[in-house]
Amino acid sequence: MSIVMLGIDLAKNVFALHGLNEAGRVEFKRPTLARARLLETVAALPPCTVPMESCSGAHHWAREFSKFGHTCKLIAPKFVTPFRMSGRRSKNDAADAEPGHRQSCGLGVPGEGPGHCARRALQGAAICAAAQKPDMRFVPVKSLDQQTRLMVHRARQGFVDTRTALINRIRGLLSELGIVLPLKAATVRREATLRLEELPGWANTVIGDLLSEVSHLDGRIAEYDAHIRLMARHDPARQLMRLCGIGETTATALVAMVGNGHDFKSGRQFAAWLGLVPSQYSSGGKVRLGRITKAGDAYLRTLLILGARAVLAAAKDKTDAVSTWAKKLEERRGYWKTVVAIAAKNARMAWAVLRKGEEFEYPS
Repeated sequence: MSIVMLGIDLAKNVFALHGLNEAGRVEFKRPTLARARLLETVAALPPCTVPMESCSGAHHWAREFSKFGHTCKLIAPKFVTPFRMSGRRSKNDAADAEPGHRQSCGLGVPGEGPGHCARRALQGAAICAAAQKPDMRFVPVKSLDQQTRLMVHRARQGFVDTRTALINRIRGLLSELGIVLPLKAATVRREATLRLEELPGWANTVIGDLLSEVSHLDGRIAEYDAHIRLMARHDPARQLMRLCGIGETTATALVAMVGNGHDFKSGRQFAAWLGLVPSQYSSGGKVRLGRITKAGDAYLRTLLILGARAVLAAAKDKTDAVSTWAKKLEERRGYWKTVVAIAAKNARMAWAVLRKGEEFEYPS
């Protein structure tokens, strides 16, 4: 069996496999494969390229398949969608189950009709088609250590989001009683605590419980901040922290997200992956640049933007090359464009640090 590419549609319990030979013809097809049989089925196949959508569990399966000599490539789901819908007027069960697709389904699984099987088969073919595109950008496969470090960031951010929601809930409930508080979290805590004894009826109990929960989340976030500080003690996070605008949280998130940076050819490609480059609307030889694309991970991009704002705020009292450049750029292009430019510059330098290590020369 000469399979050179095996597209896999990942799911929780039922998977679809679509294998192509060197001529691009279908050599292997499993529209419905149970989770328990996935690993042994892939292990029995000769080493080949295995493209998959980057979704829950994708990095785990990529690591497992790599043990059998396969080359795994993860693709963002939005890049697969155009290939799945290509040549079809619409997507529905009737169209998916039309003659030609129904016969390829084989034996299904309980609770899944022929239309469901056909959709899985089409998805595997779409993943293969997307992986063969020459300019396709793949998602770097994370190691187990990277994923566990990234869990710390995800959990901390979840606590922060929950705390923000609780503070907004306190503001909303107090506004029902005619007490309007500003957005600043510290002010909401202080004013709500001072007015707690004056609140009528059950309002005292409710606001008191919410304030207690906010305090509990403060402790949780502080614990995770300590975890991040511990991770930041090791290279290459320490090297990244030498850059202006990159602190412990950003440095450890960069290491957890992109590792050594070898999945990117250049710093500009890394900045584009983060969505920090302008979108293009060019035609007829005329170049039109729009706003940043905001592609990639929003959390990492937000950290870089926050760091860039701190750099710009501190630049007013400094005369080094980066600060001078930032001040002149702000005069010409305005505050926010300057912030994005600083974030993009930091992303490029961060990639160089991860790629070159000790050989990277830090700007003075």
